[in-house]
Amino acid sequence: MPAPLLELVDIRKHYPGVVALKSVSLAVAAGEVVGLVGENGAGKSTLMKVLGGVVAPDGGSIRLDGLARPALTVHDAMAAGIAFVHQELNLFGNLDVAANVFIGREALRGGWLKLVDDAALHRRVRPLLERLGCDFGPEALVDGLSLAQRQLVEIAKALSLRARLVIMDEPTSSLTLAETERLLRVIAALKADGVAVVFISHRLAEVERCADRVVVLRDGAVAGELDRAQVSHAAMIRLMIGRALKGIYTPPARPPGPALLELDGVRTQSHPGEAVHLGVRAGEILGLAGLVGAGRTELARAVFGIDRRIAGTVRVDGVNLAAGSPRDAIAHGLYLVPEDRKREGLLLDWPVAQNISLPDLRAYAPDLLVAAAAERRNAQRQRERLDIRVPGVDQAAGTLSGGNQQKVVLAKWLSMRPRVMILDEPTRGIDVGSKNDIYGLLRALADAGVALLVISSDMEEVIGVCDRIAVMHEGAIAGVLERPDFSEHNVLRLAVGAKEAA
Repeated sequence: MPAPLLELVDIRKHYPGVVALKSVSLAVAAGEVVGLVGENGAGKSTLMKVLGGVVAPDGGSIRLDGLARPALTVHDAMAAGIAFVHQELNLFGNLDVAANVFIGREALRGGWLKLVDDAALHRRVRPLLERLGCDFGPEALVDGLSLAQRQLVEIAKALSLRARLVIMDEPTSSLTLAETERLLRVIAALKADGVAVVFISHRLAEVERCADRVVVLRDGAVAGELDRAQVSHAAMIRLMIGRALKGIYTPPARPPGPALLELDGVRTQSHPGEAVHLGVRAGEILGLAGLVGAGRTELARAVFGIDRRIAGTVRVDGVNLAAGSPRDAIAHGLYLVPEDRKREGLLLDWPVAQNISLPDLRAYAPDLLVAAAAERRNAQRQRERLDIRVPGVDQAAGTLSGGNQQKVVLAKWLSMRPRVMILDEPTRGIDVGSKNDIYGLLRALADAGVALLVISSDMEEVIGVCDRIAVMHEGAIAGVLERPDFSEHNVLRLAVGAKEAA
């Protein structure tokens, strides 16, 4: 291995009641891609915050170009050419793409007036967007972009810094298969240019494809390191969780029952010319696949009532639901786990217990006042059931890791005896061990008679978890696959508009 560009030596960090990092050492050379994997709470985010100057370590040293220092500031990290692509997006929705990419580094004009030169910013950003294969321009308002498109803006921002080291924290969590392929090509190009990359991901197949080495964290310590020849899905899992995982697909305990959720001619505002006809049966996990822009999330929002559907009928167990009424959907046992947990699934400043009880407050307020003890008891049950890693249920939801936040969103609805659940990207940002737990939970719900509609951009997840797959293309159902016909090839053929699977 060539001389390291960066070395973290015996880094230690403690928080009240928590040892986040235990003498962690990590080295990265120029032009090297290092995979960093571990379960939620393993210490990955804390280690990257130390490297970015966001938090100071309690011990150890950081060496850049061979020069040691006890800690970095954010300015030190940027000056050293360290750029981040964060899992949780840090963008300004009221600004356009170019302004977000060069925030704080704007090109100016007008002499002493120091006006922002928008035209210059657009010229500088356009090649970055083209490099990433983006289907939007530098003048697009970020508020109008999908979650996957906003992720690409974050990546463009990092590339604009001409960084020597790019840290990518779950960069593909919201990307489709085609967008992920483009990103992996970008990583290969960065490596060829001598740029170092730390690639953090729960999608181990992507780590296996792009990493020269893999460092595995477990419980705040380095559990092991794998060189290129040793990297495999099974080897990474064994180091991450200390055991092997069983096969991802579990067959249903019994044949599915009649359709609990029925969509009859549903038209959404995003694709008003297309009508969706679909049924999800009791005891079934039906996957909903498709490319970004196919209309999956828009369909879920219309079915739940967040967005008003233009036409069509939604029925739960034969009962028609009122259009544009989440209250009616909830009253009939239809619940939605949204794609963007931070904006739509949680009140980040509120405690975990209050987030879990929020959709069903009447159950905790028989005398109009919330019974805090009952609220906390239920939250504690859900915490144990889903293994939500939090010191206590009174802690603010915004302080949790992304995966544990997602578990809190799931806990809200699981407290209310669901009949039908729509889960939009349910394991985005969740580690492999927790994913396995979630998959087991989904199968247990289905076996209890719940109808599940699972929207996912993770091909391995769709194929490995679902009993059937419905594929959307431009607002319509292009086809439905039974398990014997499951393959990436068949899903993608339907997703791009082929009339039937091969």
